[in-house]
Amino acid sequence: MIRYLTLFALAFIIPPLGFSQDEASNAAAARKILDAYHADNQEPGNRSLHVICWRPLDRPFAPDHRERLTRIMKHIQKFYADELERNGFGRRSIQLNYDDDKLLKIYHAVGSADFADYKKPEGERVRKDCWPVLKKAGLNPDRETVLIFTNLSDWDPEKNTFKHKSPYYARGNNQQGLAWQLDSPELDTPNLALKEPIITDGEYGKISLGRHNSIFIGGIAHELGHVLGLPHCRERSDEKEAHGTALMGSGNRTYFNELRGEGKGSFITLAHALRLASHPQFSGSVKGMNLPAKAEFSNVAVAETDDHFSFSGTVESQIPVYAVVAYLDPEGGGDYDSRTVCAVPDSDGSFTLDCWPLQRGKAVSDIRVVALLANGATSTWRSSYRMKNTKLDISLMKSSAELDEFVSNLKARNFVGAKKIAEALPENGQAKIIATNILRGMNQNRKTTAIASISADLTSFPLSQITPEEATVGWQNPAYDHLPRSGEPVIISGGELFETGIYAHADARHVYKFPDGSNWKHLTGKCGLPNQRGGSVVFVINADGKEIYRSPKTEPGVTHRFEIDLNGVKELKLITEDGGDGNAVDWGLWLAPTIFR
Repeated sequence: MIRYLTLFALAFIIPPLGFSQDEASNAAAARKILDAYHADNQEPGNRSLHVICWRPLDRPFAPDHRERLTRIMKHIQKFYADELERNGFGRRSIQLNYDDDKLLKIYHAVGSADFADYKKPEGERVRKDCWPVLKKAGLNPDRETVLIFTNLSDWDPEKNTFKHKSPYYARGNNQQGLAWQLDSPELDTPNLALKEPIITDGEYGKISLGRHNSIFIGGIAHELGHVLGLPHCRERSDEKEAHGTALMGSGNRTYFNELRGEGKGSFITLAHALRLASHPQFSGSVKGMNLPAKAEFSNVAVAETDDHFSFSGTVESQIPVYAVVAYLDPEGGGDYDSRTVCAVPDSDGSFTLDCWPLQRGKAVSDIRVVALLANGATSTWRSSYRMKNTKLDISLMKSSAELDEFVSNLKARNFVGAKKIAEALPENGQAKIIATNILRGMNQNRKTTAIASISADLTSFPLSQITPEEATVGWQNPAYDHLPRSGEPVIISGGELFETGIYAHADARHVYKFPDGSNWKHLTGKCGLPNQRGGSVVFVINADGKEIYRSPKTEPGVTHRFEIDLNGVKELKLITEDGGDGNAVDWGLWLAPTIFR
């Protein structure tokens, strides 16, 4: 089996303006790797976007929807082609299907209820109406790229008022994708240039009809990016000055603002042009599309240099890695404010990232290093760093780097190899302690200690290694001292690495009983969620049936410290509740909970 090694170097040095010579060189080099891969044993394919319009039972489809959506989707297709060409990849874009009358091929679905019965978040309900229509047409919608337009908006052309309750989100990758959008009769590409009339938008207030079209046609282009596998990102200052607003940031609101003389419009960053270039719709090739390909990062090391840090290592893959994109994502704002840099692989697998300048004023920032594979797949290495006032703290990244090979072996289910690596880690170092605890926690025959059996010589003991009286979690099974996610066992929360912890996906209960005469005095620790997108929980501690601690609603990126008096306590309950929005991805964690005498 052939394995490809790649070399890349990322520099967070901002060029003066526009598309720099380095960026042009990167695009050309990336395209050379891509073209070579797809030229060898060619597998051309006609992957395309499938459009379906849905309406509630008591409403017709929006007027002239086929003609308007044809113009809109052609406009977006051209925008993508223009941006890919500007970034050095030629006129690659999404592929659209047309009927014999040269209008966009649109499938039609009808809901089972009237307009009043639908609410904005009900995308899944709409999808269930659409899937049989696509299957009847001979498609497997779960393996295609699909865009659903719903007629769940109210446009009054006499009063010039608009509001909607359409689901409005998307997901996807190189193999499949799905987005929900809205259709409404005032949305049309000629209207993008109009400064009048002024309309009243239910979300954006009084705006021109042109800006309204920018927002919602731009929204289609933005959500289409997610369908194609693009995450959010924000433009760097040099990109903003040269091109405007990144489409996958807030560029959904600035789409073709320039037509109204309202500043620069939207653009696609080089980082995302690189990602799109290998998507089967853009490459015209399905070679390796369904392979479970991945890249492995190894020999990862981090070193601090003045006010920035260098990040080095090796990346290896069965399919050529034609580019690497790095996201620097400060806390807050979701991933909308992550900046991107990119580079193209060389031949020997080693790489160095000089990560600077860093955004100040943010306590925690994530770094995601994404290897782009020529078949459209991606693999990600991630960690976090902290800014304490103006002081850079990369200790978490260092420990993550030390654990990288250990984690890779666990991901491959090579437990013997993982154990050997753990044994070889520096004695008394945090990485060794974490690796040892993870292996103990993952052991199906894991041994715990009864509170009454803890040696009198010990003045503290991790709660995660004590036998609970009861343990229930809202997803999967109880887990201790590791995160029960494939390939992500290390407990990281709020930019901090933890040696011990209790997995407590909402709704969760962990009960501990203290024997008579127990001399344990305190319980201390933190609570939070792992590094992830979404999820919100509330942590509660009860002592002998009385609530003695309740955290605020907690989302990723934040941890809360607690200290509980255990004097005379017979029964301790750790409870995790959902944050009021359901328990999806509510991966609660009790972080380093420890009892003290």
